[in-house]
Amino acid sequence: MSKLKYALFTGCTAKGSTPELMKATMAVANKLGIELIELEEASCCGASHLQDFDDFLSVVLNARNLCYAEKQGVDMVTICNTCQLNVAQTNMRLKKDKRLKSEVNKKLNEVGLDYKGNIEVKHFLYALLDDYGLDNLAKQVVKPLKNINIASFYGCHNIRPSEVAQESNGGENPYVPTSLDNLVKALGGTAIDYESKNKCCGFHADLQAPHTAHKLTGRALLDAKDNNAQMVVTPCPLCHLNFDTQQKNAEKEAGRSIDMPILHMPQIVGLALGISPKELGLDKHVVDTHFA
Repeated sequence: MSKLKYALFTGCTAKGSTPELMKATMAVANKLGIELIELEEASCCGASHLQDFDDFLSVVLNARNLCYAEKQGVDMVTICNTCQLNVAQTNMRLKKDKRLKSEVNKKLNEVGLDYKGNIEVKHFLYALLDDYGLDNLAKQVVKPLKNINIASFYGCHNIRPSEVAQESNGGENPYVPTSLDNLVKALGGTAIDYESKNKCCGFHADLQAPHTAHKLTGRALLDAKDNNAQMVVTPCPLCHLNFDTQQKNAEKEAGRSIDMPILHMPQIVGLALGISPKELGLDKHVVDTHFA
């Protein structure tokens, strides 16, 4: 197959709060021969908070990020669900709304940029599934994740709203998502089924309603645990932050022990490809990843 090449929009979290995600992403890309060009000039996507305060500013901000990818002449990949939603939604809106595109470009022209709308945006998960291909990925597995029950947690923003997911993430069904489970199976793991896999982790309620956030976190993790999961994997660093760093608070809220390792999606891929746990940043987690 021809070499895959993308413009990498890292977002804020993978360079700040979860640097192990960035480390694992680059390790997996290098192992698979995928070229990722980091968009170092790009800025925050707005994290679904700026959008509530100033919608036009958020569109300009993400159009600016898209311009940097357009300059590279390749599609953009993201490694955060919330970044994926905001950048892909901006791309979709601007391609469909000529008036909005014109107004946005007036602002972008002030800094020498012009949004053209000639690239696509997809999460790294779907780049692996749809572009690299699960069959090709399975052929690269040297350490299958045998005898490990893995709970896939999709999070909100990779699969909702459905009209954005239809255009950018392979048409994932938000009610019955399968992509992450299929990835787990291709890596030799056992994908367990549980009701909470497509629910909210509670991250966006952490500051406003921490008790509610902790309840959501505990409910999802205990659902996975009660269905015999030995670990949870997520493609979203915000979900990872909530599940990993807030797990003790979730235990207090639920009145039960959880003790559930939480892995970033590229980390389970890297383990199956034979990349060392240290190279994947598994020693940086709050909850011990003892199985790796």
